[in-house]
Amino acid sequence: MSPAPETLFRRFTDYANRPDPYPIYAELRSHGVARQEDGSYLVGTYHEVESLLHDPRVSSDPRNRTDADELLAREGSLPRSFITQDDPEHDRLRRITNRPFGPPHSPGRIDALQGDIVRISRELIAGFGQRERIDLVEEFAYPLPVKVICGLLGVPEEDVPRVHAWTETIVNSLDLSPDVDPEPLRQTAMDARRAMATYLGELAEGRRGESTGDLLAALVNDDGPDGRLDQIELMTTAVLLMIAGHETTVNLITNGMLTLLRHPEALTRLREEPTLMPTAVEELLRFEPPVQFLPQRTPLTDIEVAGVTVPKGAPLTLVLASANRDPLRFPDADRFDPLRRDIQHLGFGGGIHICFGAALARLEAQHALTELIHTLDDDTTLAEDPPPYRRSPVLRGPRHLPVLRRVPG
Repeated sequence: MSPAPETLFRRFTDYANRPDPYPIYAELRSHGVARQEDGSYLVGTYHEVESLLHDPRVSSDPRNRTDADELLAREGSLPRSFITQDDPEHDRLRRITNRPFGPPHSPGRIDALQGDIVRISRELIAGFGQRERIDLVEEFAYPLPVKVICGLLGVPEEDVPRVHAWTETIVNSLDLSPDVDPEPLRQTAMDARRAMATYLGELAEGRRGESTGDLLAALVNDDGPDGRLDQIELMTTAVLLMIAGHETTVNLITNGMLTLLRHPEALTRLREEPTLMPTAVEELLRFEPPVQFLPQRTPLTDIEVAGVTVPKGAPLTLVLASANRDPLRFPDADRFDPLRRDIQHLGFGGGIHICFGAALARLEAQHALTELIHTLDDDTTLAEDPPPYRRSPVLRGPRHLPVLRRVPG
């Protein structure tokens, strides 16, 4: 007897299934829309997920959920970042933040980081020395984006370990496994978020009136048509940029190397033709996306999805990783193909909430993977397969990625 569709969320968030949740995602697609034990709804087919990402009747603000009072009581009084708000407030905050970050007002800021990304990548690779065993997470995939985002925001190098500790605590709270008590994780995450917000707020305040060239200084001093962020908005936005600016990229790089080491013919092809790397990164975002699902969407009215009525206020989870493997959208969807031409993936979400830092994540992954595959020869192998995974089913990726390589001499 096959498991009930009402248990799908419980099963794919179970840590035992972290190495390979894709068979459960396939089961989800076969059901179309699946109501869960707790009254929430899962959607995992490509066209439905894409449509809902662009649907103005679907809110990103948890205050619109039927269980909003209970949810907000659990989360306390922490102010919310713009990714959990709807327009027009979301639009205002995102526009203010984007002025010093990217086009059209700051078109060169991200592009100017390419030299730093390559330099940091090579410094980290040099640190491998002559050792035969390397942990690509601890020694490369984690420190690279941390250094990049801290440099972008203007965090002093000596404070990076503190930022690392806060971020790890916050991300660990996203463990939704059924055998884990969420309350202790949630409380420590709230404390870490407050500490990080206070630290980044004070750092930004110290740059008021100063032109230091970093993003915090730009945010605190910029006078655009929408005005400035107030102190609370600045703190919550800085925390969002810090966490989202490196945690997802860690997974993108790590999942990317894991996939390439499992497909040595693709790794060799990319080493020989590095101009193919941008396309390969898009395929990696489809095949093994760093963000597996978006658990906080809420219909503002009853809506019909694939013949199922999802009631107003019901928690709605959009399973991006399942949509990216939908065979009705992608031929041979479970096959990694670095030369795939049609890759309109949902790895960065979509709609008004599409990933704010997508351009930076792409750039980091392209350069990081290029540098790695030119360092690791064809004799490099995975020391463990599957490797040990992180607890979070949302930000899914290996916690460690040990590899074995041949060292000359």
